[in-house]
Amino acid sequence: MDPGLDEEFAEFVNGRFTALQRFGYLLTGEWHLAEDLVQTSLTKVWFHRKSLRSGNALESYTRTVMVNTSTQWWRRKWKGETPTETLPEPAAPSEFGTVDDRDQLLRALATLPRRTRAALVLRFFEDLPDAEIAKVMGCSVGTVKSTVSRGLAKLREHHLLTETNSPTPAPRPTGGLTCDR
Repeated sequence: MDPGLDEEFAEFVNGRFTALQRFGYLLTGEWHLAEDLVQTSLTKVWFHRKSLRSGNALESYTRTVMVNTSTQWWRRKWKGETPTETLPEPAAPSEFGTVDDRDQLLRALATLPRRTRAALVLRFFEDLPDAEIAKVMGCSVGTVKSTVSRGLAKLREHHLLTETNSPTPAPRPTGGLTCDR
């Protein structure tokens, strides 16, 4: 065992755990699954930490492992599980509008395919450039751009984000959610 590698890995985990957990939540949509995803991914990364060239590669490799692990879990999940009934959402007071908008956006994001969701999360929530996203996802920059573009188009058309379906105006991708890179 190399104490330098172990110490570097421990510092990485202590410094980035919250960000990785948030990234895991955006990939899975559930906090307990996000915690499991981070722990599973960090375990996988720990075994391969010696092969990484630099400390900067640790974060990128961890995100790659998280995306791949999340996709593997989703593929193994039993598809026959469907809710029997949907409870109607009561109209929310205006002071809760921001929380409702965020919830609707997360629900709409959860309906997208895994790779599309991962590309959008990496791009807009983690603010990574297209080249870094391509490296994490193992695809070309052009694929990232087209995936992000199609994902944003699907979100804009999603019924959860339309003005007629929500008590507050539909959130439009602004600020951090643009295609102008």
